[in-house]
Amino acid sequence: MFEFYLTILASLFSVVNPLGAVPVFLALTPTDTKEERRSTALKTSVYFALLLIAFFLAGTVILSFFGISLSAMRIAGGLVILASGYGLLYGKMADSRAVNKRVKTEALEKEDISFSPMAMPMLSGPGSISLLIGYFDEYAELDQRLIVIGVIVSLALIVYIILLSSPALFKLLGFSGLQALTRIMGFIVMAIGVQYIILGVIQLANEIMASY
Repeated sequence: MFEFYLTILASLFSVVNPLGAVPVFLALTPTDTKEERRSTALKTSVYFALLLIAFFLAGTVILSFFGISLSAMRIAGGLVILASGYGLLYGKMADSRAVNKRVKTEALEKEDISFSPMAMPMLSGPGSISLLIGYFDEYAELDQRLIVIGVIVSLALIVYIILLSSPALFKLLGFSGLQALTRIMGFIVMAIGVQYIILGVIQLANEIMASY
């Protein structure tokens, strides 16, 4: 079970890529004190955990409501993850998460950036949500689903630590170091996206064959 925990954590960490959020977090909190950044980091991690747990538990219900098959969601989600990985690979994480200049400008004028744009869409975007919806269907045992929830909580703690340590991380690694790590993550995320598309296509093909 610990191996299962580490596998899910590694996949979700790669898609979320909290290290890539460090420059954005610093850019959106340029005048904040240490305590203000601590508060923002804490609220961001809590919102992040609540959002992902909610979509993990209710994702299949949402798909059913809109009449979307799981295979279609996997293919669409795989394309989103693939696009996100491409953005990471070429150093455009913020743009791939829909955090453009206009969003950043609006965020600088807000008193609280923890929910938007940090928790969503910066950290919990369509890629991580579609991945978790797929996990809910793939891992039907209660203990497996509890482990996935445990992974989300663990990742929220990691997000909090990384955001809290963002000034030190940026000073240690610099923008180029963070970009290098982000690009490595981008390659892994692209591979996850391709695998997800393949799973969706296989599942769709099996559904078509079963209907005849």
